Amino acid sequence: MSTVVLISCVSKKLSHRAKARDLYVSPLFRMNLKYAQRFSPEQVFILSAKYGLVGLDEEIEPYDVTLNTMSVRERRSWAKKVVTQLREYCDLEKGHFVILAGQKYRQYLLPYLRSYEVPLAGLPIGKQLQFLKRETSR
Repeated sequence: MSTVVLISCVSKKLSHRAKARDLYVSPLFRMNLKYAQRFSPEQVFILSAKYGLVGLDEEIEPYDVTLNTMSVRERRSWAKKVVTQLREYCDLEKGHFVILAGQKYRQYLLPYLRSYEVPLAGLPIGKQLQFLKRETSR
């Protein structure tokens, strides 16, 4: 079973076009990216509120969009777009997904994924950072 890690975008970004892995500059994103490697994933993607599913080496422009301010209808539509994009890269029935994203980013994706885990579920940002720091320093 192949493992795919999905990391949510963050608001803190560079002010210019860059590879997605470099565009997001918050400590939370950086630590999530480092933590993702512990799963020896076949692929790592970013869940972008603007672009949907983004590869780490894909060049994108900075933006100011978040699912946290979207309506339920908009979030459902975004999730359908992401699922369509995911299907281009992996088998949703056979893959295992590690989701490093908040509730609004994963809520409408989970029903499409057969096997998944959400290691940071229920933790506030400060606790997520503590957990990630501990796990990535081993």
